[in-house]
Amino acid sequence: MITPTKTLNYKKGSMQRKFRGDILQHRRNQTETTRLKLPNRSKGEIFGIADQLLGAAHLSVVGEDGKTRLARIPGRMKRRLWIREGDLVIIRPWDFQDAKADVVWRFTRTQSINLSRRGKVPKSIDVFQ
Repeated sequence: MITPTKTLNYKKGSMQRKFRGDILQHRRNQTETTRLKLPNRSKGEIFGIADQLLGAAHLSVVGEDGKTRLARIPGRMKRRLWIREGDLVIIRPWDFQDAKADVVWRFTRTQSINLSRRGKVPKSIDVFQ
C-alpha cells in the first residue's frame, strides 16, 4: 500500500523535474563575470607559452622575456588540470637557476583570448589574436 507521504514526494519530484528546464534557462541568461589571475610582478611571476611537453611533469616554456625555461608542474596542479602545447601559463623563475621555473597558473583558451583582447598579454608571446 502506498502511503500519502510517498505520493506527495513523488508529485513534488515530478514538479521539480517539470520546471527544471525553466530554472536552467534562467541561469544561462544571467551574465557571469570572473576575475582572472595575473602575474604577481613582486614575486617575479611572468607570462609564458607552453612550448613542448617533456613528460614527468616537466615542460619547456617560452617566457615573455624571450628565454626558454624548463618548467615544473607542481603536484597540486598536475592532478587537477592538463597543460597542452600553446597554453598560456604564469611561471615563476627560480632565484638560483634562471633556466628553470615553476608553473603557477594555466589559462584556458577562452581566458587567453580574453586577456589578449584586453592587452594584458605581452606582444612578444601573444599568439591569441
